[in-house]
Amino acid sequence: MSNWFIYMVECADGSLYTGVATDVERRVKEHNGKSSKAARYTRSRQPVSLIYQEAAENRSLACQREWQVKQLTRSQKLALIRSGRR
Repeated sequence: MSNWFIYMVECADGSLYTGVATDVERRVKEHNGKSSKAARYTRSRQPVSLIYQEAAENRSLACQREWQVKQLTRSQKLALIRSGRR
């Protein structure tokens, strides 16, 4: 069982943010919080909501996949979300 994930959240302004985490639920709460643990990008775009997550075998593969997803256009990211790939 994997304990690393890539995830995407949709921000209040409709933008998408992609990240990696071992506990996605905790990470989304951090993005919605006021602490310094929230990414600078999401701090000013709260609230955020989880719209996609995908398991990875380890941190290295999660980071590689995160980079791949970040290279996609918005429409490609939305297609990935719609595909429901998990």
